[in-house]
Amino acid sequence: MTMDLKNQKRVAAEILKCGGTRVWIDPNRLEDASDAITRADIRTLIASGTIAAKQKKGVSRGRANYAKAQKKKGRRRGQGSRKGKKHARKRSKETWMQAIRPIRKRLKELRDEKKIDTATYRRYYLKAKGGVFKSRPHLDSHLRTEGILKE
Repeated sequence: MTMDLKNQKRVAAEILKCGGTRVWIDPNRLEDASDAITRADIRTLIASGTIAAKQKKGVSRGRANYAKAQKKKGRRRGQGSRKGKKHARKRSKETWMQAIRPIRKRLKELRDEKKIDTATYRRYYLKAKGGVFKSRPHLDSHLRTEGILKE
């Protein structure tokens, strides 16, 4: 035999400022709840803990945090996960800057250590600007094959 506590739940929801589905009534004290008629009776039951508001359900960030951690490691960035075009994801200027800066830094190091003279530095600086070298190791191997660096 179940008691009809629809009215008590509705009043409790108003008092607790929550929805009717979030109103919890202690199953051991259903008689007390069914006896409560006035708002004051309901408030008394809320104070005693017979009626309470259930906690709101939230959306867990667990999966999102895991995915973020994976992406930080460099995963989930394959062909099937990409939406934008190549240069929408990383503009070509940034790619260029990442390539040219180490090459220029290496050329400056070699010039300052007197391993190459100023004329050679200038020649290779301009070659680098023209996009001849794709990376710092490529520059070094080129200098070795030309016989400018002895290593």
